[in-house]
Amino acid sequence: MTDRGYLRHIRSCNPPINERFVPWFIENQVVGWLRPWLVEVLQEQVAVFVVSEDRVDLAPALDSFEARSSALAAVVEWLAARELINPPMGEAYPVTPAGRQAALCIMDRSAAAYFGVRAFGQHLNGFVRKADGMYIWLGRRARDRLIYPGRLDNMVAGGLPWDVSLEENLFKECAEEAGLSENVVRQAVPVGLVSYNRVAERGYRPDVLYCYDLELSPGFTPQNTDGEVESFTLLPVAEVARIVRETDEFKLNCNLVIIDFLLRHGYIEPQEDEYLELAIGLRRPLGAGLSVTG
Repeated sequence: MTDRGYLRHIRSCNPPINERFVPWFIENQVVGWLRPWLVEVLQEQVAVFVVSEDRVDLAPALDSFEARSSALAAVVEWLAARELINPPMGEAYPVTPAGRQAALCIMDRSAAAYFGVRAFGQHLNGFVRKADGMYIWLGRRARDRLIYPGRLDNMVAGGLPWDVSLEENLFKECAEEAGLSENVVRQAVPVGLVSYNRVAERGYRPDVLYCYDLELSPGFTPQNTDGEVESFTLLPVAEVARIVRETDEFKLNCNLVIIDFLLRHGYIEPQEDEYLELAIGLRRPLGAGLSVTG
């Protein structure tokens, strides 16, 4: 039987860390976390990494954005050729100790989780006001998706590559996933972010999701154009809240985006038992639960 409640989703995205992750430094700043097996493998890459007992440093000789990015691209290809990580996807993610703008280099998206680097995404809540209340558009992920096939998703959700702005990427994702025009997307309201620290099969996931609300006309119906969404459903907010509270139908991190929406729009009220933990738990410090001493 599925557990009930909102808080369990935050705990699922921020589980206790019961294994060792080794910090990865560039310019003496932590940019990622690696499992010991990968640290051992990287000892062979002496021109790129300096490996010690409790930390991994990018070689000081790689002292520019371009040099670091090029060296990491070669390492990713080398690891993929040995079938130790997934093949490159051709999509660059920032390697950063802080926000995207502080990136010290880039690496392929396929390697991000293995190296424990911060990944950024954008999720948009498309909602409609009707005479009987507010409704939310939900997407059903295509059955051929590698991750969470067939699960419910936010109307628009996607990764945020390094080489595009937040606005440009939001335009692209909204067009591909829901058939939204740029003029409509410009009405989307940035409403903050959710962050979490997850341990997944590939590695440590300190993720940031920028969140947006977009009010849509009652006559609008989303149209997927990239094959990632099987169907769309418009449901009352109360029913969406029930699905999050009582089931595991949503892709894991989408629960957090919906909980944030429910809090901001007053569907979860301050007097409720979980309110404080929910409000605080949606924005976990990245790297929480890990020690730089390894």
